[in-house]
Amino acid sequence: MNIFIRCYAANPKMSAQGFHVGGVVGFLKTLRGVCNKFSPGKIVAVWEGGGSSRRRAIYPAYKKGKKPKRMNRFYEDDIPDSEKNKNFQIATLISMLKDLPICQVYVNDCECDDVIGYLCQYSLKDEKKVIISSDQDYYQLLNENTQIYRLGKKETVSAGDVLDLTGVTAANYCLAKCLVGDSSDNIKGIKGAGFKSVAKRFPGLGSEKECNLSEIFEAASGKRDEKIKLYREIADNFDIVKRNWRLIYLNTNNLSAAQMTQINHVIDTFEPRRNKISLMRGLIKVGVQSLDVEALMLSMIYVK
Repeated sequence: MNIFIRCYAANPKMSAQGFHVGGVVGFLKTLRGVCNKFSPGKIVAVWEGGGSSRRRAIYPAYKKGKKPKRMNRFYEDDIPDSEKNKNFQIATLISMLKDLPICQVYVNDCECDDVIGYLCQYSLKDEKKVIISSDQDYYQLLNENTQIYRLGKKETVSAGDVLDLTGVTAANYCLAKCLVGDSSDNIKGIKGAGFKSVAKRFPGLGSEKECNLSEIFEAASGKRDEKIKLYREIADNFDIVKRNWRLIYLNTNNLSAAQMTQINHVIDTFEPRRNKISLMRGLIKVGVQSLDVEALMLSMIYVK
């Protein structure tokens, strides 16, 4: 079992020495809980790489105002002085994870979603995987080998659950979302399109057979003169759907050859570490007193 963790910035909470460490402590405690639940053989923490320049080139309004912070200045071995750095928790966490058997992946100018998508569909395609995230974009990756664990609800989502949650299958989730759009990423969809409506008007999206763009366009065009406006809206604005596919589909289309090579290199050359003393020193340095290091280490006993 492999675990992929999508990494975020930290939440404020003061340590004994006056540092904000809530995110660090919360992340490590959550990590222990997840490891106890799934007993993984591999853990991959994927950091945001500053956002996708390819997606912004396709659609300049993509995630406008939400461009992720670049992490490369923290990712190198020389972590900057955390006491003076406004991103202290991220730098601290990256440093601490190096003392644990956790493979950290950072790829510049791409999103962690693309890295996780690549790992799921290529590098670790045939291995059992759990993605730790509540992001529904990952529904498109779900299959017999891949699940999602939603921390907030403490529940696992499998491919079979997607139909109940959205009205479409995991195999067709990405296509449905291209019609619906994604307001959180500032991706406009087709007027009047929601998951319920597209599932009703295009029953094929509820089947295990993967539909494609051409099938949706042909079906909408064939019914554009009917009273139901959604068909006409899709047929007349299909360029939006095709653009959204390029933005939402998690495959290699938004990764360069160099980025894929980098991902493979990090995964293939990773050697797990278990440096309990170094981790404890790091925790003491920032004044963290509420973490059971022994229990954390024990939870990763199967990680190789």
